[in-house]
Amino acid sequence: MNAFTRYLAKITLAGSIALSMAAAAAHADDKVVRIGLQKYGTLILLKTKGLLEEKLKPQGYTVEWTEFPAGPQLLEALNVGSIDFGTTGEAPPIFAQAAGAPLVYVGYEPPAPEAEAILVPQDSPLKTLADLKGKKVALNKGSNVHYLLV
Repeated sequence: MNAFTRYLAKITLAGSIALSMAAAAAHADDKVVRIGLQKYGTLILLKTKGLLEEKLKPQGYTVEWTEFPAGPQLLEALNVGSIDFGTTGEAPPIFAQAAGAPLVYVGYEPPAPEAEAILVPQDSPLKTLADLKGKKVALNKGSNVHYLLV
């Protein structure tokens, strides 16, 4: 078993446990687990492989996936009851809880700072982080890129 397969197995197990807990608590009548995700992270692996559906089917649950552009929007959907479970970067839950959202953390994965970047056009005069001094930077307020910039 290679490192990626072991990693995927761990993620699948952790995701299945956490989402089984969410399934038990949410929408027990219709047996649908509504999951919010973004185009990164471990949940995208579970969705792509169909592993979660496979694990929850014997319990009579189906999985409904909703993609969000960023963590703040995903957490707002969680706060208003549109989804039961989701994953975000580091900062969005802090901003959501500061705004009064009653969130519960059920898991954690190590940060992957090498997956974050500041992008500029190829011919940009900006080449280093120091070049940003005194410049304006656009970002999604309350997102993990907000955290990265800080």
